[in-house]
Amino acid sequence: MDIALILSIFVLAGAVKGISGLGLPTIGIALLGLMFSPAEAAALLVAPSLLTNVWQAWGGGASLMLLARRLWPLLAGIVAGTALGGALAVDAAFARLILAEVLMLYAMLGLLDFSPRMAPWAEPVLAPLSGLAAGALAAVTGVFVIPVVPYLQALRLERDHLVQALGLCFTVSTLALGLMLAEHGALALPQLGLSLWATLPAVLGMMLGGKIRRRIPPLIFRRGFFVFLFAIGVHLLLS
Repeated sequence: MDIALILSIFVLAGAVKGISGLGLPTIGIALLGLMFSPAEAAALLVAPSLLTNVWQAWGGGASLMLLARRLWPLLAGIVAGTALGGALAVDAAFARLILAEVLMLYAMLGLLDFSPRMAPWAEPVLAPLSGLAAGALAAVTGVFVIPVVPYLQALRLERDHLVQALGLCFTVSTLALGLMLAEHGALALPQLGLSLWATLPAVLGMMLGGKIRRRIPPLIFRRGFFVFLFAIGVHLLLS
């Protein structure tokens, strides 16, 4: 039953990513966090997240090199923040508390349709700071969305380019997180093997999500997605 439940979580997380372009680590960490510590859940998600994010980063219409050239301060901040967060040695109970708050904040921003706009002069300042914050939070919780997603939305990229930029940022985040987990002994061969096996249901879910993307009204999906995340955050907070 535990194995079936874990496989179902990966299918669901992959389906959400196939529909929206993000959400695999968020949904995966949120649901796996009910059974494991954030570090253990993040270790299981390394391989599926890396594969699907590389796929997403290469799948857009923009030049990956041009995106990387614009986003490199953000990406460098993510790597530095992950290393900093890994050095904090946060215990599992406190990590769950932070995870709950991150999920609830992200859900509230989504439900309120928070749509920031960034002035050109602010981008060089906010990029490394956003990366540092995102990397530190990812190291503690395994979730990459805050504040990377609001930052990229504020750049007002075209939709396909936004999805590709998210894939690039999440790829770098996953690599940095995987190295940090390996350094701290949380991603040894057994965990890596389980993570590789979990790639299959995640990819199947992503393909399924791609097929049903046009059958779900975007507004209904967004609201349901964020209400679901908020409910998981409340559950983690109370427990």
